Amino acid sequence: MTRLLVTGGAGFIGGEIVTAALDAGWDVRILDSLRPDVHGPALPAVDPRAELVVGSVTDPDDVAGALAGVDVVSHQAAKVGLGVDFSDAPDYAGSNVTGTAVVLAGMAEAGVRALVVASSMVVYGEGAYLGPRGLVRPPARAVADLDAGRFDPRDPETGIALVPTLVDESAPLDPRNVYATTKLAQEHLASSWARSVGGTVIALRYHNVYGPGMPQNTPYAGVASLFRSALERGEAPRVFEDGAQRRDFVHVRDVARANVAALDAVRHPSAAFRAYNVGSGHVHTVGEVAAALSAAAGGPEPVVTGDYRLGDVRHITASSQRIADDLGWAATEPFDDGMREFASAPLRSAVVAA
Repeated sequence: MTRLLVTGGAGFIGGEIVTAALDAGWDVRILDSLRPDVHGPALPAVDPRAELVVGSVTDPDDVAGALAGVDVVSHQAAKVGLGVDFSDAPDYAGSNVTGTAVVLAGMAEAGVRALVVASSMVVYGEGAYLGPRGLVRPPARAVADLDAGRFDPRDPETGIALVPTLVDESAPLDPRNVYATTKLAQEHLASSWARSVGGTVIALRYHNVYGPGMPQNTPYAGVASLFRSALERGEAPRVFEDGAQRRDFVHVRDVARANVAALDAVRHPSAAFRAYNVGSGHVHTVGEVAAALSAAAGGPEPVVTGDYRLGDVRHITASSQRIADDLGWAATEPFDDGMREFASAPLRSAVVAA
């Protein structure tokens, strides 16, 4: 039986990957620090069929012990979300960049040569847009525009509002906040490792993942979790900007299946490094998600605030055609069904910011 190490395997996405991999016949070990700012005060439920090693990806000894006898690594451990402010930067860099470097160094020493790494759509920055002359990569939105409620990026030459379109894996990478910068650094480190040791990497660029077991009520959670937590408190979901931000919301069970497909593929490599978008293939606005959750929960209607966060991008949706062509994966969880389930699904315990 092939042994898999899942870093961050007690987390929201990692835990779902662990269960899917076990069901697919893998022997699974988890390395997780069980940080209270990720998991809350209560220990998370871990699939009893997996071996749990409590330790940090930033500790070389913890990593070396967890890698013993391992054939493939699924690196999911990371600090996620936009964060509170720039004071979060050292923790993001330590958890995501240093942690990944330590894991890769441990893999090099242990002779493990196959890696699936969790990346993110945020590496693309503001996404792709069509302007008067074709594809445009807009600069960061100006504070003056945001203050005036002009949220859509504009063509830098004509000032005309740009039309969002899908991003594929060949698009330029343009991270625009600390979290995004660390996710791209993870990709670059993994690619360098693959060239150095003759290894193989598949980077999965997740879109907005949601589903049962998301962490609740934390500035590091995804927007769907923040809406869901507000409804549980009896409050209206608060939607930033005008609610028209375009995203691709993909169910965590679909993400887990994408990881299992990648784990199978990475053992039979066709390239040293390959990146794949992992999305549902359907575009929805942030406002639509808030409305769907409110309706399913029987809660108050969302409130569109007009507020914004610097570092947020306006529209980012991507094509997942490459992973369909190469790995035969496509999302199967319908948006409406997923939102109805999520509206009443259990969440993880409330956590505190580190």
